Amino acid sequence: MKVIRWLIGRIILFFDFIFSPSKPKRSAQEQADLDKATEHLSLYQLAACPFCVKVRRAMKRQGLNIELRNIHQQSNLDELVAEGGKRKVPCLKIENDNGDATWLYESNDIIAYLNKNFS
Repeated sequence: MKVIRWLIGRIILFFDFIFSPSKPKRSAQEQADLDKATEHLSLYQLAACPFCVKVRRAMKRQGLNIELRNIHQQSNLDELVAEGGKRKVPCLKIENDNGDATWLYESNDIIAYLNKNFS
């Protein structure tokens, strides 16, 4: 089963590479403003997870530079479970101004949030 998952993951990554969406054309100042607006976001993910690929493609279509945190790294996994409550990806961590964090776990919810706030 592990070999099958590994193979399917590589196929997903291959097609994601081949059919990668293009970033929108923006001025350097517009991109800097967008980067500033998204600096409080982090996406916990796995490289070959199809739902994570879906979210990363949506981010690329919008030209969003959001920090990616791979949960294969133990510290990222520990933070996700301890603070977010679940070992589930993709998960978008939204750090609020008051120091609290909101955790979005569903790919469609994450994409809807990004479309609403950064389109």
